Amino acid sequence: MIALAVGTGVGINTLMARKLGCGRNAESRKCAGMATPLALILWAIFALAGFFFMPVYARLGSGTEEVINDGIIYGRIVCIFSFGLFLESGWTKVLQSEGNMRLPMLAQIIGAGVNIILDPILIFGFSFGSVVFPALGIRGAAYATVIGQIAAALVVMKKGFRRPPRLSYFAPYTGLIFKLGLPNILMQSAYTFYILGLNLILKTFSDQAVTALGLYYKWQTFFFIPLGSMQTCVVPVISYNYGSGQLERCWKTVRESILFGMALMFVGTLCFEFIAEPMFRFFTKDEEVIKIGVWAFKFIGVSFIPMVTSLMFPVVFQALGFVFKSCFLTILRTIVLFVPLGYLFSRLGLQYFWLTFPITESLTTAVGVFFYLKVKSVKK
Repeated sequence: MIALAVGTGVGINTLMARKLGCGRNAESRKCAGMATPLALILWAIFALAGFFFMPVYARLGSGTEEVINDGIIYGRIVCIFSFGLFLESGWTKVLQSEGNMRLPMLAQIIGAGVNIILDPILIFGFSFGSVVFPALGIRGAAYATVIGQIAAALVVMKKGFRRPPRLSYFAPYTGLIFKLGLPNILMQSAYTFYILGLNLILKTFSDQAVTALGLYYKWQTFFFIPLGSMQTCVVPVISYNYGSGQLERCWKTVRESILFGMALMFVGTLCFEFIAEPMFRFFTKDEEVIKIGVWAFKFIGVSFIPMVTSLMFPVVFQALGFVFKSCFLTILRTIVLFVPLGYLFSRLGLQYFWLTFPITESLTTAVGVFFYLKVKSVKK
């Protein structure tokens, strides 16, 4: 869902920027108007697919009936109510194409904040005096997710919504939008496959191990929002300066963005190393999940620093026009390294499985640095 939502938004963003660059403002507005109907169409597709096929998908991740039933409940809710995700992605890219980066970033922060705050309230219940809110369990976790997405969409709705164009524009504009957004859709989809792959590996140990990985991705969101926002801002800055021949400003942007990212993720490293247990207890009371998660966070936290460069270099190469290098690094990280290394380390035991994270990020960074130095030497 994220792959299609973000990729479609990128296609709209790119097409709008192209029209604006040519001075065809009216056509740019028509492109922006495509965001809402395309978002609603994609939402309808996933709502139906999630409802009917979620049992099959849930059985891929577990053999325990209770876990499968929880997966079906959670999956159906987040698919059926995913309109917030699709609308926010479309409206956000409309604003970003016009140079408004602050409101989309604010929307992401508010959405994640609402999700994190509502999770324990809706999962475990809440009482304050005469006000009693029942514990919803897995349903509460799903509702917290979609409410966070809807909150983010509401933040950008007023300025991001544009009136849809006439139906005659839909066929040609839709084709162009998906053509321009296809690389992002493919790269985002790679994450789905590697997460599924890691879940299948962890499933061989226990459902608690799968849960620990899932809770990691919840906490990861908090640190990745500002990093992702910076990636979004870096692309137009580097592209503009590269196009105008100001290469030193490109390299300076890369240096400063990496330093900022490392400073940010160093905070994440400290949290994962020193307060891992409270972070897990925020979401679960299962002592086995907490035990596995605290051990996992020791390795994952170390991976945060090289993770900055392994995620930044693909964006840098995309901005510079080196599409192959950008795609290669993404595929190397998500497909070639993560799952195969995860499988190999899992053969040594669950505690060794988590070495997958720092080693994958370090190897991807090494290849990224090699590509980057080669590009700089050629462009001197």
